[in-house]
Amino acid sequence: MKWILRCFCGVVLMFSNSCASQSILIQDEEQTVINEKLRYYLYYPEDYESSPDEKFPLLLFLHGGGESGEALEKVKLNGPPKLLAEGKDFPFLILAPQNPHKRQWWNTRAVMQLLDTIVTNNRVDRKRIYLTGLSRGGSAAWELAVQYPTTFAAMAVVCGMAPLPYASWIDKAMPMWVFHGTEDKSIPFSESENMVRKLRSLGYNVKFTVYEGLGHAAWIPAYKTEALYEWMMEQKRNKLPD
Repeated sequence: MKWILRCFCGVVLMFSNSCASQSILIQDEEQTVINEKLRYYLYYPEDYESSPDEKFPLLLFLHGGGESGEALEKVKLNGPPKLLAEGKDFPFLILAPQNPHKRQWWNTRAVMQLLDTIVTNNRVDRKRIYLTGLSRGGSAAWELAVQYPTTFAAMAVVCGMAPLPYASWIDKAMPMWVFHGTEDKSIPFSESENMVRKLRSLGYNVKFTVYEGLGHAAWIPAYKTEALYEWMMEQKRNKLPD
């Protein structure tokens, strides 16, 4: 009887040690839902109401980190919204959402949902949707160009940050214009310089405006460049996105 008991105890001990040393791999799934509240400005050109049968281009503008938060008025501090506040007219709609997170990147999926809603509910020419952003918004513009390569007819990025692998994912049919100051201490000039060099080596159509001696605020002269908007209006996708 003692021999049997000793054997039983030994088996239990061996089994216990075996279980303690095993790793476990499980397979499961979870459906996630993320809600994002995006407040925005939407500008209509002067002849939008008087031309009910016409479809208009639309410019999506993404601001920088300094305009993030809950005060929508901050969006008017820079870029096209600032020019609108100063009385400038544009020949296209302008959608200018606000990133509600002061310390987070843009939620680009939420931005695209907003864009789709605006396009669906307004007379927007889907072949002439333009994209632009500055600083943190410029970085988001690069990301949108990668994630939604057939949506935009043209893109202008001002002092944005872009990982070089993005270059291979951007649609070659989309012209780009990049602006950056050589003395930028927030997002180094090399971010744009290297990206433009990479894109050109792959055969992309990229314009590059360099502001010698200028720091991070390259958006001031960039968005005052009238040729930028004339250039945008010349761009049109050959076919609608899938």
